[in-house]
Amino acid sequence: MLAAEKDYSSLSRDLRVGLGHWLKSLREDQGLTQRDLADRLGLEYYTFISQLETGRGKIPPNRYLDWAKALGQDPRAFVTRLFSCYDPITHEIIMGNDSL
Repeated sequence: MLAAEKDYSSLSRDLRVGLGHWLKSLREDQGLTQRDLADRLGLEYYTFISQLETGRGKIPPNRYLDWAKALGQDPRAFVTRLFSCYDPITHEIIMGNDSL
């Protein structure tokens, strides 16, 4: 593995962990348990919420709007935050350094 790939892998992992903490705080601010949020989203397993909150996994793009609504967030701001963590290099190219 090249040093740049290792750095990106580490950055990506750190960003997902941070995103997981943010998602958990949004859920808790809404007064929801993981099971409550899973029910709102029509998910069969609430353990998916746990995986996301610990930095494992990604919200599928076709569900971004559902998640934003379930967590009481502005969809554009919510997706921008997801994008900055899921694909930080592309996000920085499109949005510039000021958005980080």
